[in-house]
Amino acid sequence: MAQSQLIHPVIVGLGGTPRPGSTSECALRIALERARDAGAETHMLSGRDLILPAYDPSQPERTVQASRLIDLLRKCDGVLIASPGYHGSVSGLLKNALDYIEDMRTDEQVYLDGRAVGCIVCAHGWQATGSTLAALRSIVHALRGWPTPLGVAINSAQKIFDGEGRCVDAAVAQQLEMVALQVVRFARMQRAAASRAEA
Repeated sequence: MAQSQLIHPVIVGLGGTPRPGSTSECALRIALERARDAGAETHMLSGRDLILPAYDPSQPERTVQASRLIDLLRKCDGVLIASPGYHGSVSGLLKNALDYIEDMRTDEQVYLDGRAVGCIVCAHGWQATGSTLAALRSIVHALRGWPTPLGVAINSAQKIFDGEGRCVDAAVAQQLEMVALQVVRFARMQRAAASRAEA
């Protein structure tokens, strides 16, 4: 394994809503910035990047956006996912995008196997943050990913981000940094283990 891959793990961020500047998009952007600060190569797919046809495993044709999603996930070492809480669970937009991971079912590295996944949820009230975070972590488990010990729950009824998308809540900013660092550190450990196995 090349040394540059050990130093610069690839982290993909998925989330947000079709509305630019949504709370979940702001949270995802900040988490990816912290991952990049830690030396990761990052890619973000948010909002309109995730507007895909309803996933149909019987139809092998894929749009450019769907192909890019799967290509990035195939080469990544870790994932950050940020979902709004819609009616107590993840948004349909995000769930449909995650359904496309079924295209990775026959890969050597199946689904999200061996990849750390940091989960971030945003909802207008604490009740929906809890149920949405539990649902998102369950989806990650089903996809064989490794949810990080920390999952971030953000109550968007409170003022968390300013008009420029900067986090104005110190506790939330710290949590977004922590979840990003957990993903990066796990990715590095996995790369190091793979390198030793190949030696």
